[in-house]
Amino acid sequence: MARRSRYTEYNEELNVWQAFTDLMSNAFMILVLFLFLTIIISQITNVQNKPDKNSVNLPLKVKDLEREVEELKRELDNQKRLTDAPPIIVIKDQGDYRFALGSAEIPPQMLSYIFREIVPTIESTSNKYGINVVEIIGHTDATPNGKANSNLDVNLEKVVSGTFPVTKLQSGSNADLGLMRALSVVKILRDIQNKQVRLKGLSFRAYSAAQLILPNGQLAEIAPMKNKQDDQTRRRIEIRFTRLGEEKEVGKK
Repeated sequence: MARRSRYTEYNEELNVWQAFTDLMSNAFMILVLFLFLTIIISQITNVQNKPDKNSVNLPLKVKDLEREVEELKRELDNQKRLTDAPPIIVIKDQGDYRFALGSAEIPPQMLSYIFREIVPTIESTSNKYGINVVEIIGHTDATPNGKANSNLDVNLEKVVSGTFPVTKLQSGSNADLGLMRALSVVKILRDIQNKQVRLKGLSFRAYSAAQLILPNGQLAEIAPMKNKQDDQTRRRIEIRFTRLGEEKEVGKK
């Protein structure tokens, strides 16, 4: 039996009104570019079919128009990359890819899966959509996780610098645990980037959603009670793609 893919791609419900202006602006730009492209192609056809007294110059005119067409096509491709939404990659905390209870150590099978499947997918998706930032988000279930005192506050930066192993981090909450697991994946991706010269031009960020976000994108507070505790469908690593823009303070002059 063929082995099913261990990650799924899905789109969550988004609040489209926040990005409506940018979307319409990009859509208008694409329409304008299509109009220019149509006009130029029409001009090429007319030049090729219509006799010209200065027929010696016709090849140059056609070549110039064809060059403009290619430039417009490239611009259209760039605009399309900016308006299309990249997929979300999900690594489910199940089977061979399941973290040990309260642990952020990546299982061997999951590590192999990251090398074999996840890295090529990140590279192809980033190139296709013009991405420069990859966000790794750790999700947990709602089972309480506070048996140990957290040591994240004093050791997170040490993990990033490589002077403290992520496996020695101690979580004091599900928020801690989600961040630890996301950081474990980020560490692997950064090691691949530095040692194998892959994942070029990408920055990686680790976040935790704890048990707050359900797989369907809803807040956990509105989930049925049966989903509040040990529900393995809520335990997952999400990989999201974004483009980093300029920082902006709203309302200040």
